[in-house]
Amino acid sequence: MDQINAPNAFELAPTPRPFSLREREARMIHVAKRFDGLEAKDAMESVTQGDGKPTVLIVDDDPDVRESLQRLLRTVSLDSRTFVSPSKFIKSNLPSGPTCIVLDVRLPGRSGLDFQRELTAANVNVPIIFITGHADVPMAVQAMKAGAIEFLIKPFRDQDLLDAIQLGLTNDRARCERESELARLRERFAKLTSREREVLAHVVSGRPNKQIANDIGISEMTVKIHRGQVVRKMQASSVSQLTRMADRLRDANIFGSPKATDRF
Repeated sequence: MDQINAPNAFELAPTPRPFSLREREARMIHVAKRFDGLEAKDAMESVTQGDGKPTVLIVDDDPDVRESLQRLLRTVSLDSRTFVSPSKFIKSNLPSGPTCIVLDVRLPGRSGLDFQRELTAANVNVPIIFITGHADVPMAVQAMKAGAIEFLIKPFRDQDLLDAIQLGLTNDRARCERESELARLRERFAKLTSREREVLAHVVSGRPNKQIANDIGISEMTVKIHRGQVVRKMQASSVSQLTRMADRLRDANIFGSPKATDRF
């Protein structure tokens, strides 16, 4: 009966969910259409559901460079795939595990910097490491400001590239884990009723059950019941863990009203 008078302030906000592989595929198709004017049906094949192993994607028009980089990566047991151009890259299957791109700056047609901008515009967040034999300071600054992990000028030390790749894969793995965790939290939060979301906001602000009952006009026993439901549905083991969950949801703008988030 509490749900009848529950405020709308705690409804789930229509905010974007973390990107799944399918969603990242759709955005890559969008990049493909903008990059080369390709039709969506030809832009990319279905995502391959692999075993989640890290993969390095090498985009360079020089076959000797591609082969050399693959040999280097094999020495540290890293899987890799090579592409002669961004267009070929976009039309390939996207790996399911942590990924980073080793991208040449100068490529036939549009440059690696152009490709980086297209990916950024489509909100495709794959770590990028630039390599080039011809560069200047403004070019490097542009790439790094746009989010590149590293900008290496040929010839570079193998270890410098391996270090940059390791950083890129580590960052992408952490991002995937964060997004998966947030998706799980959102799914749990969606199961809460409006009244349970209201109680959640009071609980994580540190208010005792009696105060919560007085504030929202229900009995203390009813607050305890709602509180128990919140803990069960959110799968929290303690109030501190529930508070951390609420902070993650707030940071992702998943609560639908400032009135709700103001309580955190």
